[in-house]
Amino acid sequence: MRIPSFRTSFPACAFLLALAAPAAAGTLGGNATLTTDYVWRGTTQTQGDPAIQAGVKAAAGNGLYGSVWGSSVEFAPDTHASSEFDFVVGWAGALADDWALDVNLTHYRYPGTTVDLDWTELNGTVTWKQNYWAQVGWSNDALATDHHGTYAQLGARLPLNAQWRLEGAVGHYWLDDAYGDGYAHGQLGAVWAFKAPFELRVTAHATDDSAKRLFPDLAGSRVEAALQASF
Repeated sequence: MRIPSFRTSFPACAFLLALAAPAAAGTLGGNATLTTDYVWRGTTQTQGDPAIQAGVKAAAGNGLYGSVWGSSVEFAPDTHASSEFDFVVGWAGALADDWALDVNLTHYRYPGTTVDLDWTELNGTVTWKQNYWAQVGWSNDALATDHHGTYAQLGARLPLNAQWRLEGAVGHYWLDDAYGDGYAHGQLGAVWAFKAPFELRVTAHATDDSAKRLFPDLAGSRVEAALQASF
């Protein structure tokens, strides 16, 4: 069930937390990205076209954080969707010497659309030695369908030297309640941190046949190249 008051107030709460966090001896950072394709969980969010993206994150010394991230998108023409904003509030911190945890609520918002595409997801990620992770996301309104959906991902990064690293992940999205099926996807990329704060990323994405049936023309195999600057 959707809760209208929560859906409208969540972005404001995330933004206020992002502003307040530095006051608690925290940090403030962000990034800006130019990408040839915005691929999310194996499917393109821009019909294969380029996207401009940027975000800012404020973290307090006690592990609480808030962030706002935005991207251009291109959905079906009748939705009039042209932008996405992700508002996040959460906590991240160490569990042990090699283990860390991040739990958050992420609100996906698409302003100016002709249909309601906004939805919220609860996420948790466990990281080992900063290079291996397991993520689970759950929503009772997955993809704004009013139905449950669960996503899981396993990933790893392999630093080769000070400038190069490889990154890979496999994921599965259980959408049986919403679409009567789920799908799997995988990705493998190389990252070149050629000059701080810039890095170039090239990622190959692939999905299974179920994704192609659920999201025709959006799933399948594709390659994404992105230039990112972090600050």
